[in-house]
Amino acid sequence: MVGIVERLVPDELWELFQRVVPEAPSRPQGGGRRRYGDREVLAAIVFVATSGCTWQQLPKASFGPSGATAHRRFSEWSKARVWAKLHRLVLDELGARGELDWSRCAIDSVNMRALKRGT
Repeated sequence: MVGIVERLVPDELWELFQRVVPEAPSRPQGGGRRRYGDREVLAAIVFVATSGCTWQQLPKASFGPSGATAHRRFSEWSKARVWAKLHRLVLDELGARGELDWSRCAIDSVNMRALKRGT
């Protein structure tokens, strides 16, 4: 039976994610709690993003890390541009397989008026 972590982060996604996630920072002082695995934290983030629950409502028993831990790692990974890199990898992978239909894509843009002759 496939667990919730493997269902939310299948092996193929996990392999791509490992290529973009930064290494865990070292802890020169040692000690402290063991850092939760990236796959478990990623599954918790996917759960929050797809279920509509808040970080505080994350069922810790199902994933291991708390909502606070998942949110902290989400913030770390956002600053490291992990999501943009992963998105690009997924698009490249799907494109290489011929599984992208670019005739159905949308491009978003914003136009802003330059006030006071701004550049």
